[in-house]
Amino acid sequence: MAESVDILAIGAHMGDVEIACGMALAAHIRQGKKVAILHLTPGEKGHPVLSPEEYARQKHAEAKEAAAVFGAQMYTLDYRDGELPVNDEVQFAICDVIRACRPQCIITHWQGSIHKDHTACALNIPNAQFYAAIKGFVRKDPPHWVGRIYYAENWEDRDGFEPEIFLEVTEADIALWQEAAEKYELFRGGVSRFPYVEYYRALARVRGAEIGCQYAVAFAVPPSAHRRRVQSLLG
Repeated sequence: MAESVDILAIGAHMGDVEIACGMALAAHIRQGKKVAILHLTPGEKGHPVLSPEEYARQKHAEAKEAAAVFGAQMYTLDYRDGELPVNDEVQFAICDVIRACRPQCIITHWQGSIHKDHTACALNIPNAQFYAAIKGFVRKDPPHWVGRIYYAENWEDRDGFEPEIFLEVTEADIALWQEAAEKYELFRGGVSRFPYVEYYRALARVRGAEIGCQYAVAFAVPPSAHRRRVQSLLG
């Protein structure tokens, strides 16, 4: 069993959680919390020059460097970009990571996405949460219940996304986030023309203005939850 963490961030592709919820991870690291990152696929098929095999190797190296910036435990599954299924195999693999690092909360994709892997990731989480909690499902590690799931705000996952939880972040949090994100060529402008860093910086300013602070990040939650401003996703 690995060392317990406070937050487990789960992304469909290497880079997804770093760019979309890295500011939140940085905020909790500043508060002395521990984080882990789980990548379900490398996200290896989108490079304009490199083959998927070459880009997968690059993404693995980039992901390790980004995790090191956060001091995060890193886990990977062996699924392929664009081919992530929704099934028990994936769900038990995620369950095993949950049991290994025993987080208090999970941050992941909202299911209303233009990318099928993002939707598949979101759909796999509830059953993984269930399997991780039930002792009757005998796995390597003992059961663990994660009581909170948050859905990060991602420009690709906007269909039906309703911001409900607002987490204040600081300039220092944003600087750490940018340092981690820019370990990826994708976020330095070498793969896509989309201005990722600029977009998420501007979004943090917008979300901060909405709740009366300088910067914030927003999360969707189940409909039964209420909109509120928080200093931590753990309490």
